[in-house]
This record gives sequence, structure tokens and C-alpha cells, in this order.
Amino acid sequence: MANIKIKNISDIAKVKDNFVGHTKTILKHKKEVMKNCFRCGLFVQGITHDLSKFSPTEFIPGVLHYQGTRSPNEGEREDYGYSKAWMHHKGRNRHHFEYWTDYDRVTRQLTPVPMPKRYVIEMFCDRVAASKTYLGKNYTDRSALEYYLNGKPARNIAPQTAADIEKLLHMLEKKGEKKTFSYIRKAVFLHRPL
Repeated sequence: MANIKIKNISDIAKVKDNFVGHTKTILKHKKEVMKNCFRCGLFVQGITHDLSKFSPTEFIPGVLHYQGTRSPNEGEREDYGYSKAWMHHKGRNRHHFEYWTDYDRVTRQLTPVPMPKRYVIEMFCDRVAASKTYLGKNYTDRSALEYYLNGKPARNIAPQTAADIEKLLHMLEKKGEKKTFSYIRKAVFLHRPL
């Protein structure tokens, strides 16, 4: 169990360490996403990315479930069977494909809808940054693609969104960051499809 139960003074020290570690991880991730978004020409999205992580709903569980090697949301899921922090996060951040779902008018089933291009690009920037943040020196240009492919069978994502993000992740793997970000920047400024 990742959740901290405060029973003695050493537990308070653990909370302090988790607070510092979680804060550093968020800031490192935000800085990397900002750098990536700036490379793509998405300046406002780079600055505002993941601000909800500082809300009490996301930050407090993040501290209590911080491990440093993966998202604290995984620890919260292990403790409670779900993550309130994640539900809050995905409902406020348009760069997550989970945000882009609605009920189909005919079937009344929850159905993915295509993401606008600028959020697909931010999602790409986020995936690359998260891979670098959590993998550190083990990061390669294939890391974000591997993470994506591992979750693909269970993913409920619009086909066009899946095609767009997969194209970018495969391009990163094959051509590297410089060429991939250059391609994205041209698509943004020239209003081209991905």
C-alpha cells in the first residue's frame, strides 16, 4: 500500500519527503512539457499544462501516494480501487483522450470523440515528458510509443485521435525529436492535418 497513515513522527517525515518529491516531479514534468509545447508553437498550452495537479483534489493524494517511479494515481487505485485525483485531472485537462468522450445519441453508450489537433499535440508532448520524467536515463525515443502500445488494447480512443498520436509516436521513434517537433510545428503554423 502506498498510502501513508500518520501514526508517529516518522510518518510526518515521510509526508514531508513525499511533498518535496511529488512537487519536484510535477515541476520537472511541467518544465519538460512546456519545453516540448514551445517547440511545437503551443505557448499557452505549454504554460498552463497540468495546473490542476496543484489543486487539493489532485495534490494531496499525489503526496500521500508518491513513489517517484510512477504516477501516484496508481497507488491511489491500489488503495481504493479508483483514483479521485485522476478523475479530477482527466475532466479538466483536454490533452487526455479520456476527456473526449460523450454519450452516443443513438446507443447512449459512452463513446470517444476525435480530439482537436492542438490537444493531440499536447498529449504527445505530455507522453514524451512523462517518459523522460519517470524513466530518466533509461529514456529512449521509443519509450513513449512503448507506453502507449502497452495500454492500447484497453484504450477507448477515437480512431482518428489514435491514428494521429500513433503517427507522431512512431515518427519520434524512427526520426527522433528534432525532425518530429519540426514536423509538428509546420503542421501547427500551416494549419495542416497531422
